[in-house]
Amino acid sequence: MRNYTVLLASDSFKGSAMSREVEDYLEEGIRRVVPQAHILKYLIADGGEGTLEALLTACKGTRYTEKVHGPLGDSVQAPYALLGDGKTAVIEMAQASGITLMPKSNENALKASTYGTGELIEAALEQGARKFLIGLGGSATSDGGWGMAQALGVKFLDAEGQPIRPGLRGLKDLRQIDTSGLDPRIRESEFTALSDVTNPLTGSEGAVFVYGPQKGIAPEELHEVDVWMASYARLIEQELTGVSTDVPGAGAAGGLGAGLHVFCGARIVSGIDTILDLIGIESKMDTVDLVVTGEGHMDNQSVKGKAPIGVAKRAKKHNLPVIAVVGGREDDLSSVYSAGIDCVLTTVEGPCTLEDCMKRVAIEIPNAGETTMRAFLLGRSRAQ
Repeated sequence: MRNYTVLLASDSFKGSAMSREVEDYLEEGIRRVVPQAHILKYLIADGGEGTLEALLTACKGTRYTEKVHGPLGDSVQAPYALLGDGKTAVIEMAQASGITLMPKSNENALKASTYGTGELIEAALEQGARKFLIGLGGSATSDGGWGMAQALGVKFLDAEGQPIRPGLRGLKDLRQIDTSGLDPRIRESEFTALSDVTNPLTGSEGAVFVYGPQKGIAPEELHEVDVWMASYARLIEQELTGVSTDVPGAGAAGGLGAGLHVFCGARIVSGIDTILDLIGIESKMDTVDLVVTGEGHMDNQSVKGKAPIGVAKRAKKHNLPVIAVVGGREDDLSSVYSAGIDCVLTTVEGPCTLEDCMKRVAIEIPNAGETTMRAFLLGRSRAQ
C-alpha cells in the first residue's frame, strides 16, 4: 500500500482536548489503517483557546506567567509568550479574563472586567514587546475593553470625576474618558486582534445581545445594558478625535475588539487566517494527499471565521480532499460543504451525555481517525 501523506490541522475540542491531543488521537486512528503514513501536524486556533500554543510551537519563543486580576478581581496566573523575534507578544485574553475563570451569573457578567488582559499587555511591554497578537476568544467580559485600557493608564470617570465601577455596569455612570495617562509605549507598538467574529459593538448583532446571554446577562436586561454600551461608544467618538468604534469585529470578546482598536490602534483581523499564515501551513501542501481538520462542534456559523474552514480554503487552493472530524454537528451543513469541507465525521458513536462524550475523546477520536482514513482509501480505490 502506498504511504500516503496526511496533514492534520484541528482546532481544540473545547473542554475535552487541545489541538495537540486531538491530532495525536487522529494519528493513532490513521496508523491503524496505514501504519507507515507520513503525518504532518500543525497546531491551529482561531484566536481562542490554543492560540498561544500554536504560535509558540510554530514560531518558537518564551512562555511567561504573570499574576494578574481575573474577571472578578481575584488573582490568577496567566501565561503569555514572546515569540522568537523577541518583539512579538502573544496573549490569549481568556487566560486573564476568560469565561472559565468565573461562575456564570447575571451579577458576575455585569461586573466582569478585562483589567487583567491590560496587565498582561503591560507585562509584555516590560519584556520588550512592541508587536502584539491578542486572541479574543473565550471571554467572560462585556465591558467594551475599558478595563483593559484602565490597566494601561486610561481613566474612566463618572460625573463627579470619580472612577466608575468595574465591568459593563460601570458604563452606566461613565461621563469622562481621560487618555493622558496612557502608557506611551502603546503608541510605539503595533496591535493585531485575532477574532473569529465580525460583530459590531452595539445593536441586535452586537456584543451584548449576541454574546451577553452566554456570559450570564439576563435576557430582560439586554436592551438596557446595550444602551450603556452605545453611550460608551458615543463618548469615545466625542472625546477622542478621529476615533470610531464602528469597525467589523468591535463586538468581539464583549467589546474588547473595540477597546483595542480605540485605545491601542489595533487592527481586528481573521484569527485563523493570520495564524495559518504565521505557521506556514501551505508550505507542504503540494506534497499532501489528504487534509484532516476539526473542531468540537460544527454548524453553519463555522463558515464565519472558524478554524476548519480556514484550513479547508487553503487546502482547496491545492485541490486537496478535506475531511473534518468533529465532536458534534448541526443537521444542515450545506454552507460548510460549500466552503470546502468534503466530509464531516462525528466522534459520537451512540447516545451519551455531554459529560460522557467529553470523557471518551481518547477512544472516539482515534476511531474517527480510522474511519477518516478508510473513507479516503475507499474513494481512492473507486477512482482507480
